[in-house]
Amino acid sequence: MRVLIADDHALFRDGLRSLLEAHGVDVVAEARDGREAVELARLHRPDVVLMDLAMPNLGGLGATRLLTAELPEIAVVVLTASEDDADLFEAVKSGAQGFLPKDLEARRFFELLEGVTRGEPALTPALARKVLGAFARPAPEPQAREADALTEREREVLDLLVQGVTSNRELAQHLFVSENTIKYHLRNILDKLHLQNRAQVIAYAVRHGLVEPRDGAE
Repeated sequence: MRVLIADDHALFRDGLRSLLEAHGVDVVAEARDGREAVELARLHRPDVVLMDLAMPNLGGLGATRLLTAELPEIAVVVLTASEDDADLFEAVKSGAQGFLPKDLEARRFFELLEGVTRGEPALTPALARKVLGAFARPAPEPQAREADALTEREREVLDLLVQGVTSNRELAQHLFVSENTIKYHLRNILDKLHLQNRAQVIAYAVRHGLVEPRDGAE
């Protein structure tokens, strides 16, 4: 896995680089602000950008929007000390594939980071519930026209995602198919809904009333 770190605190970057490299992760570059993060991502094309939010010149949200629009193959994971729910919701809407607190336990951090390489959202269960709750509050809008193109199997995958089943392995087990089949369905869902990642798919599905979030979903 090739990672770019974007954070304006040198000590934090140094510590995170050491932690990542100790786990076999290749840190290809470090950025001190959002604008530098975008420039270095264009140059190095990492698999993942670990993006802080509060940075000079260009903040993490603005950099995330630019990266996901220009380089959608790069997964942006927000890594922040912010506990503001608005930052979480804006990050997801901006195209971030994850939102992780900086005080996350290292073992869990690497589990979620590894999932990102398989297209899985990097959200703790508590944050996933917040996303679902936020997008479930408004009255459901009529189903978007794009959603009409989803097949019955794709809607089953969508339903499981909203329930909190987000890994390819678990989705495959629930539907008794291979992980490659799950990847095929997920790619179709993203293409048909014009979305970039699974976190956006979950938010879209709940906001448009395509499926109902269930109690206890993680």
